[in-house]
Amino acid sequence: MIRKPTPLFFEQGLKAVILLHAYSGSSNDMRILARRLESENYTVLAPIFTGHATGDPADILRQGSPKAWWQDTQDAIAFLRQRGYQQIAIFGLSLGGLFATRALQADSALAGGGTIASPVIFRGQTNVPGSFIEMAKATYRQENITGEDQAKRVAWLQAHLQAQLTAIQAFADTTATHLDWIKQPVFIAQGEEDQMIDPRSGKWLADAYPSNQIDYHEYAGAGHVLTVNSAHHELETDILAFLHTIF
Repeated sequence: MIRKPTPLFFEQGLKAVILLHAYSGSSNDMRILARRLESENYTVLAPIFTGHATGDPADILRQGSPKAWWQDTQDAIAFLRQRGYQQIAIFGLSLGGLFATRALQADSALAGGGTIASPVIFRGQTNVPGSFIEMAKATYRQENITGEDQAKRVAWLQAHLQAQLTAIQAFADTTATHLDWIKQPVFIAQGEEDQMIDPRSGKWLADAYPSNQIDYHEYAGAGHVLTVNSAHHELETDILAFLHTIF
């Protein structure tokens, strides 16, 4: 039996950080970064978005939606506040970055935060549809779902995926329209060899902010999932430096 990911909550210092994972990902995207932050005396919460990490990729489409994931984001913030945390930063990888950005817009009490390889400004090419289907096939193989059964499931995903991706793009577009609402410091990370979204996405986002509160970082030779790839040590160091300036 494959062990399914669970939300991460590492309770350490008085300053708290929320880490939101990518589309079709899980809290595992954030484990290395979370442990590094914990080692530097930060409390870290990495929730799992509704429909994710259930073992069936179809649940992302059946149960998940931008509305559900926005609720997940608000619930994570509320959870920390209920436990007494007042100094909270929020970051998101890819899809998670859309919700981290929206949280900074909606909640001026957050200290700051930002995005890691996130298409808040949605232009250029995306390989999300193809990679989602490949991820689904790999998941089904792990669950020993093969042949006609797998083909039927994949066909269902292909029939329903675009509607959700369109909803995500609409959420991103609305979020991008109101970047001027964000008064807190913002961190933006982008890999120069991002194979999932246009590698110019981070720069487009940095340029779209109306103020000079942006801490922008590019990582040479790094692909999309910066939290686990060749750039992860450098990313951790940069996020820690950013946190030091906002808390």
